[in-house]
Amino acid sequence: MVYNNNQNIDGSSENMDRQAHEVEEAVPKVDTSAADQTKDEPTQVVAESELSEEIDEDAIGFQFEDTSNIEVPKLLIDQVLGQEHAVEVVRKAASQRRHIMMIGTPGTGKSLLAKAMAELLPKEELKDILVYPNLEDLNNPKIREVPAGKGREIVMAHKMEARKKAQARNMLMMLFVLGIIIYSYFVAQLLWGIIAGIMILMLTRQFLPKEEMMIPKMAVSNYDKEHAPYIDATGAHAGALLGDVRHDPFQSGGLETPAHDRVEAGDIHKAHKGVLFIDEINTLRLESQQSLLTALQEKEYAITGQSERSSGALVKTEPVPCDFIMVSAGNLDAVQKMHPALRSRIKGYGYEVYMRDSMEDTPENRKKLVRFVAQEVVRDGHIPHFDEGAVEEIIREARRRAGRKGHLTLKLRDLGGLVRVAGDIAHSEGAPITTSEHVLAAKRIARSIEQQLADSYLEHRKEYESFMKNGSAVGRVNGLAVMGGDSGIVLPIVSEVTPALSGAEGRIIATGKLKTIAKEAVQNVSAVIKNMTGTDISRHDIHIQFVGTYEGVEGDSASVSIATAVISAIERIPVDQTVAMTGSLSVRGDVLPVGGVTYKIEAAAQAGMKKVIIPKANEADVLVEKAYREKIQIVPVSSIAEVLEHSLVGPRKNTIIEKLKNITKLSFDIPEVSPASVQAINLFGCRN
Repeated sequence: MVYNNNQNIDGSSENMDRQAHEVEEAVPKVDTSAADQTKDEPTQVVAESELSEEIDEDAIGFQFEDTSNIEVPKLLIDQVLGQEHAVEVVRKAASQRRHIMMIGTPGTGKSLLAKAMAELLPKEELKDILVYPNLEDLNNPKIREVPAGKGREIVMAHKMEARKKAQARNMLMMLFVLGIIIYSYFVAQLLWGIIAGIMILMLTRQFLPKEEMMIPKMAVSNYDKEHAPYIDATGAHAGALLGDVRHDPFQSGGLETPAHDRVEAGDIHKAHKGVLFIDEINTLRLESQQSLLTALQEKEYAITGQSERSSGALVKTEPVPCDFIMVSAGNLDAVQKMHPALRSRIKGYGYEVYMRDSMEDTPENRKKLVRFVAQEVVRDGHIPHFDEGAVEEIIREARRRAGRKGHLTLKLRDLGGLVRVAGDIAHSEGAPITTSEHVLAAKRIARSIEQQLADSYLEHRKEYESFMKNGSAVGRVNGLAVMGGDSGIVLPIVSEVTPALSGAEGRIIATGKLKTIAKEAVQNVSAVIKNMTGTDISRHDIHIQFVGTYEGVEGDSASVSIATAVISAIERIPVDQTVAMTGSLSVRGDVLPVGGVTYKIEAAAQAGMKKVIIPKANEADVLVEKAYREKIQIVPVSSIAEVLEHSLVGPRKNTIIEKLKNITKLSFDIPEVSPASVQAINLFGCRN
């Protein structure tokens, strides 16, 4: 089971951009009204009927028969969805030939925008690049730039001329050899005449100059191209990116290949007058980034051998034109690992764009998603079109994957994968149209590795009773987590209180391969426990175990679960095992929002839980699948007192709850932050 730094089992997909949006949209205020309810009055703020109405109401906003009736724009720039700012920048950059750096989540349209930019560049400026032999210095081939299509004519003309010269030379040599053989016949030395003729042919073939050696090589050809070149140099090694000279094992004796014929253009040269796209640019070696910077500045770069041991290392051409527009892309960490001078060049002579990962759920944007489905069907070319019901299911999934109320995801590569799987199912059945049933089947089939692993994880836990779903237990809580970003799991947390081993103050000991944020979350919970229980814990050790977390735990969304387990262990009050919970916790006992709430609720329902406790600030983010809505009760809370009200059982719980309500009466406001500032704080330790 693998959990990455941004999406971990306890971190509940600690995607900083998503959490920043969550904080921005729903600033939690502590509301203790839920704590005043009795246990006989369960709270379920998100009712099944209300949720169904919210999802189904005005799903698209207009009527259509199927996506074959939807017009798909011809230009790629008009097919980009939800990135209006990026589209505007690309149009300006194309007209002014500026460089662009795009930073954002994978699958949000960076490569599509780069391809669209190539379409906007003028075709008339395209050039062919030829490499000529240099008779004065064979290791310094000459470079010539000609209009697009002209290079092909020049090479063909040289080949025709060389062929004529070769034919004339061969005819002359054959006549000469034939004369020798005839002469030897008349002087009765025919055998020696034949030997002499063969030797003459071999020597002339070996030492006379070859006409092919003078034919120029086409390094870059733009013959019959409709648009400016678009070159994807993602992951290219130095030779492929900057050009190279092939090694020649025959370096003498007339068998060697001419130096100019061994020259190979790099991606920077093939992108001349076009677009060079490099994704994950921070993975390029610093030497390659430095050479790329030189090419950007000089707009020409000489080709030489990249291997020191190759014969090509002796060859270096004249500077080769490479006047391209560079579109670099990556995640936010790419900014840190880029060559600073290269980034400065892009920033000073171009634009930096942050790609959005969601857009508002409006009728206009839903129409854009309808067009997106039509685009994917046309682009694939092998799947049937989607009817209105199928598109509505795609839009529902876009809402779910956005992770925020009132938003649609812009991670369209993943959404496009769902479209293609649904189309494949319809095609395999011979259906002329893809329906909602096909989309629902695709959602079951096209599960991510994390989702499949989460299902296996839950089955394994049920089989070996790693978590309980009935009865009650002291110090044991069913926490919730997200694995991979789109798969929820049940995370059992167990706590026990023991006498301290030393005379010093007792310790809080947490096990389960906790990482930095998770350790800090445990420390915050320890402050809550000390302030709220009223128990002298200085003479006790508090043990906290995350059960079965073999690959580690990261994030703070289990803070509520930890606090509940520890308070239960200290006060010896049982916890209802039909309840699962998630939420972060402030040092004052306020329940703060977390990510991945929808997936956690579905995991709890799938595991057989009856009730799930979530932060009240996340209430608007719940978009649960229909199959799970009637299986589980959703309880939004804003303080630890409300959590205990709905999770502890027995008469003794009232005392501790009354005490906690008095402590958590003061509200706790979270300052508004933007996604970019949150990520900047995370990466650079600074504020905007």
